[in-house]
Amino acid sequence: MKVYILSALIAVAVIFTGQSVVTAAEQTSQVTDELKALVAKVQAKLKAGERSEAQLAEELKEFDALLAKHKDEKTDEVAQVLFMKALLYIQVLNNEEKGKQLIEQLKKDFPDSKAVARVKKQEEAEKIQRSLVEGAKFPDFDEKDLQGKPFNLAAYKGKVVLIDFWATWCGPCVAELPNVLAAYEKHHPAGFEILGISLDTDKARLEQFIETKKMTWQQFFDGKGWENKLAEKYGVNSIPATYLLDGEGKIIAKNLRGPALEAAVAKALAKK
Repeated sequence: MKVYILSALIAVAVIFTGQSVVTAAEQTSQVTDELKALVAKVQAKLKAGERSEAQLAEELKEFDALLAKHKDEKTDEVAQVLFMKALLYIQVLNNEEKGKQLIEQLKKDFPDSKAVARVKKQEEAEKIQRSLVEGAKFPDFDEKDLQGKPFNLAAYKGKVVLIDFWATWCGPCVAELPNVLAAYEKHHPAGFEILGISLDTDKARLEQFIETKKMTWQQFFDGKGWENKLAEKYGVNSIPATYLLDGEGKIIAKNLRGPALEAAVAKALAKK
């Protein structure tokens, strides 16, 4: 199933699928303008089905030429060029080894750049994700929900709980919602709870969606999108992302979809 991915390696949008490459503040930069033009060429080839290193050889040479042209400029904009070249290798050419070499070069040549800060942030997220394995205790949180009520795991001790990172704009999340609702309606009376963590930025839209879909469980929202406080705490960089927890707060399973969710909930409740 397709998920909305912040990045395969670093916490930025995947730019080789038609999204913006730079922020508004950078748009006047010559380097940025040159990079935008180069990425547009890459996008055109990808749309035409040209995805091999041989087919993108010309564009790869242009990345090198752009870096050589601005080799004495240690700016965020130049760092972004190297950053995008690394992404091209990792996300399009599936050459992770080369991509990682470029990331290491980025860290060495542009240690204080925004791009390196993003890489380090993603590396920390991956470290957190590696710790959230089946059988591990899910770290608690202490926040307020949409209604200003306490939002934490401690209040649900003894319950089977689904932690659900999602958003109203996430197609796969919305597509999965009927399964989530069905599992909740069937098993809530027996002790199944859901705690939603929304990566939305529009509170009114979220509240309307929740009301329309009759999602009666608690929701955490801070309006920060991908920088959602809890998403960052748990290293979440793609949604939907779910964690099914037992009564002790230990992870039973992750990212269950369709009938697998209901079956796992039923099994967990039977063990209580």
